[in-house]
Amino acid sequence: MEQAYDKYTKEDFQVWKLLYERQIVNLPEAASEAYLEGLQKINFTADRIPDFKETNRVLQSLTGWRLAVVPGLIDDDIFFKLMADRQFPATTWLRKMSELDYLEEPDMFHDVFGHVPMLTNQHFVNFLQELSKIALRYIDNAWAIQLISRIYWFTVEFGLIRENGGVSIYGAGILSSAGETKFCLSKEATHIDYEVDKIMGTPYRKDVFQERYFLINSYEQLFHSTDQIERYLERESQQQQDSFKVNL
Repeated sequence: MEQAYDKYTKEDFQVWKLLYERQIVNLPEAASEAYLEGLQKINFTADRIPDFKETNRVLQSLTGWRLAVVPGLIDDDIFFKLMADRQFPATTWLRKMSELDYLEEPDMFHDVFGHVPMLTNQHFVNFLQELSKIALRYIDNAWAIQLISRIYWFTVEFGLIRENGGVSIYGAGILSSAGETKFCLSKEATHIDYEVDKIMGTPYRKDVFQERYFLINSYEQLFHSTDQIERYLERESQQQQDSFKVNL
């Protein structure tokens, strides 16, 4: 699939501009340094929907990644295969004016505005690639994929980072939402240190603001945690097998 840029309508450009301008004012005080630096490198603007060909040239020159066009939500095996091959799946359609504040399925604003700037950070994309390789090794184990999805959810989508004596956002699910950007940094939000075991035991919901947010200290920490993730899955898988044998 390819992005059909000439098919975007006047409403599409209006939606992009409105969402961009509504969110960009929140980011200087809320977004992580890596995201803000990436946003500058990738050169997104309010008046122009990003052209994937241009975006891919920049990404490939910086980290070797690129966007792969997908129609919407895709199967886990395709999702993780793409990222293991340094391709981030992204839709090209934009929400309607009537859907500005909530969508059940992520659109291009979430996929591109939320995710792409972080794809310019090498430690972050190394984490994405390694997590995807782990997922592919467990792709036939629905239970393990669910646990890996929790890691992805609480980092790539809703992750926070400590920096400059405060807390900043790097998760795309927050960065593409004006409402959750404010909420996650407020006193109402619960912040928890990033620990693989804690996240593996924490379910999430898609239809509300998160009840808790996990904080990393660096993207290097995130990447190096993939060893812990693999050990956790190996240990729990072995316990499942041992339990099954006992029950037989």
